[in-house]
Amino acid sequence: MREMADKEAKPDVNKNDVDSTGADKENEPIIVTDGDKKREEREDGKNDGDDIKLNIGEQYMVRRADDTWQAAEIIQRRYNDAEMQDEYYVHYDGLNRRLDEWVTKERIDLSELYQRGDKTLTGDLLSDQTAGRKITRNQKRKHDEINHVQKTYADMDPTTAALEKEHEAITKVKYIDRVQIGRFEIDTWYFSPYPEEYGKVPKLYTCQYCLKYMRLEKTYRYHLSECTWRQPPGRDIYRKGTLSIYEVDGADHKIYCQNLCLLAKLFLDHKTLYFDVEPFLFYILCEVDKQGAHLVGYFSKEKESPDGNNVACIMTLPPFQRKGYGKLLIAFSQMTSITQQDIISTLQNINLVKYWKGQHVICVTPKLVEEYINSAQFKRPRLTVDSSLLRPGDLYPMQLPPTTAKKNAQKRCYVCMHTTKRPQTRRDTRFMCEECQVPLCIYPCFKEFHKLQQF
Repeated sequence: MREMADKEAKPDVNKNDVDSTGADKENEPIIVTDGDKKREEREDGKNDGDDIKLNIGEQYMVRRADDTWQAAEIIQRRYNDAEMQDEYYVHYDGLNRRLDEWVTKERIDLSELYQRGDKTLTGDLLSDQTAGRKITRNQKRKHDEINHVQKTYADMDPTTAALEKEHEAITKVKYIDRVQIGRFEIDTWYFSPYPEEYGKVPKLYTCQYCLKYMRLEKTYRYHLSECTWRQPPGRDIYRKGTLSIYEVDGADHKIYCQNLCLLAKLFLDHKTLYFDVEPFLFYILCEVDKQGAHLVGYFSKEKESPDGNNVACIMTLPPFQRKGYGKLLIAFSQMTSITQQDIISTLQNINLVKYWKGQHVICVTPKLVEEYINSAQFKRPRLTVDSSLLRPGDLYPMQLPPTTAKKNAQKRCYVCMHTTKRPQTRRDTRFMCEECQVPLCIYPCFKEFHKLQQF
C-alpha cells in the first residue's frame, strides 16, 4: 500500500512542477514592437471601419497601389453601384494631382486622424534622401519629377497662383477612373468635362475609330459591331511604314474633334479647348494594320495664328509614350509651318550661317556636319519625318475661271517659272490647283508642286 501511494504521489508532484513552470512563463513580460502595435491598430481600424464616418477635408494615411502608405486628404465621397460600397477621392499630400484616385475604406488607416502640417503626415523626403546635405536646383527638379511633387502656390507669381487656384477648384475631382479605347484600358490622370451622365462613371468606353463615348459595356460592344469607321476623317497626308498622319479640319468634323479634345483632357491638366474647334486643324497620328488606323496621339494648331505658333496642343496616349511618337509629332508640326526665320535661327544655333554684307551666308563643310552629328549635342530621334512621303491628299486640278477678256483663261505655270531642276520657261496653262489656287501644268508640275520641297 505504501508503494502504491508513492507511485500515485509521484505524478502529482511532476504535474505541479509543470504547472508552476507554465505559470512562470505566463508571468514573463511580452515584448511588442512598434510595427506590431501599428499593425494591431490598423486591424482594429478595419474591424471598426463600418462605424467610423469619414468627412470631407479630413486627413488619413492611405495605402497606395504600390502598397506604400501616404498621407492624403479626402476630397469627395461617392457610392459605387457596381461594388456596392462607398468610395473616397483622396489627394496625396505633396504629390502631383495626377496621382489622385478613388479608394475604398479598406485602404484607409482609420486608427488616427492627422492634421495638416504634422511631421508624420508630410515628412521631408528630400531631407531624408540627401541626409541633411545641401542640394542643387537641378537635383531638386529631378527629385520633384521622379516623386511627382506638385509645385506650391508660394513658388508661383500672384497672377499664376490665382489662375491655378481657380483651375484647381473647377477640376478638383476626377470622376472617370479608367477609359477603354481599343485593346487598352487606361488609367486616367485628370478631370475632363464630359456631359453629366457620362462624366461621373468610374469607367468610360470609347470607340478608337470614331471616338464616340459610352457608359455601358454592352452598348460599347454593340457599337463596335455596327461602327463602319476604320480611320479618322479628313485627309491622309503622311504615311511611312505602319504610321499615318491625318489632317482633320475642326470646322468640317466638329463632333470628332470635340470628342478628341475631351479624351485628351483626361491626360492633360491645363487644357481649355473642348468645344470651340472650328479655328483649329488637328493632325492625328495612327498605327495602321489590317483592322484599321489606331489612335496614337495628335497635335492641333490654329489655322491663323497671330503669334506664328505651330502647335496649340499635343498629346500622346499613355500606352504609346516614351516610344518617340511625341518627338515625331513635334517634328511634323515644325515641318508644316517652317518659316525663313526658323531656318536662319537653327543654322545660327549650330554655327552654320554668318551675316555678311547685308545677307546670310551658309558656311558649312562635310567635315563640320559629320562632327556635329557625332557630337554629344546631337541626339538622333528614334522616329523621323521623311518629307518625301508627304502626300497631297485629295487635291485635284481645275480649269482657270474665265475672265471678261478671255473665255479660256490662261496663266503661266508657277513651277515652270521657278524650277531649279530644269531650264525655267514661261509656259502657259489653263489649269490650277483647286485648293492652293496656284496655276500649274497637269504633268509633271502639279505633282512636283505638292510633293517636293524643291522642284
